[in-house]
Amino acid sequence: MKTVAEGTLRKMKSRLEQPVSYKISLGCNEVPLNPLIKKRIKLEFSGNIFCVNCGRKSKKSFNQGYCYPCFQKLAQCDSCIIHPEKCHFDEGTCREPAWGEKYCMQDHIVYLANSSSLKVGITRATQIPTRWIDQGATQALAIIRVRTRLQSGTLEVVFKQHVADKTNWRDMLKGDAESLDMLAESKLLLAKCESEIKELEDRFGFFAISVLNGVEPIDINYPVEEYPDKVTSFNFDKDPKIEAKLLGIKGQYLIFDSGVINLRRFSGYEIKLSH
Repeated sequence: MKTVAEGTLRKMKSRLEQPVSYKISLGCNEVPLNPLIKKRIKLEFSGNIFCVNCGRKSKKSFNQGYCYPCFQKLAQCDSCIIHPEKCHFDEGTCREPAWGEKYCMQDHIVYLANSSSLKVGITRATQIPTRWIDQGATQALAIIRVRTRLQSGTLEVVFKQHVADKTNWRDMLKGDAESLDMLAESKLLLAKCESEIKELEDRFGFFAISVLNGVEPIDINYPVEEYPDKVTSFNFDKDPKIEAKLLGIKGQYLIFDSGVINLRRFSGYEIKLSH
């Protein structure tokens, strides 16, 4: 096999096409992956891990690519990123106010997606459709636009009383979810939560929460030749070399004939790609 690129791994870059177009990022190198589907490739972990923020060499990666000091100090690693309804920017206790201003005090979208089944989620308005692709959604629909991450997280808490907020990644990797009428699902959910939405409008201000009308759902197709019957995961920490036939790409997963791997999980790992 010939070495194509090597460097520090980052999450795959994607572009909404039919099917989705993917590139693997290794240091300064970006290698298109779609042309490698149905080919045998090799990924080798050198044993070196570098923080995706400061570049420090680390024995262990935290929160998908950070060294421990960065994990402890960065706002993007705070627990409120996982639980946006706990955003404490307005309390003046954000770890990095400038970062919070740029990323959290911006318009966010509350959406419905169909990955393994119907789920509710949130993302910055600028992250659509990337967020949906990263989750392996085959259908997605933006339903509400708000002005801050806190507002989107608070709405998500309301909605997840009726709709799941997690993707079953194993089911997602076994095939496309059964198609849903996303507009009908949205209408039903908004009706169920009408009183709670009104309460949040009173809390945050009428213009802070905008229900989106006239927006059509999108369908997303992935470059997958064959889905596995049983999902087995590769782990660079346990096995530093993967050599197998690439069958497809979905979400942030590479699907091989002998297992799958979530590349985003191993951000910061020094990897060599050959085929």
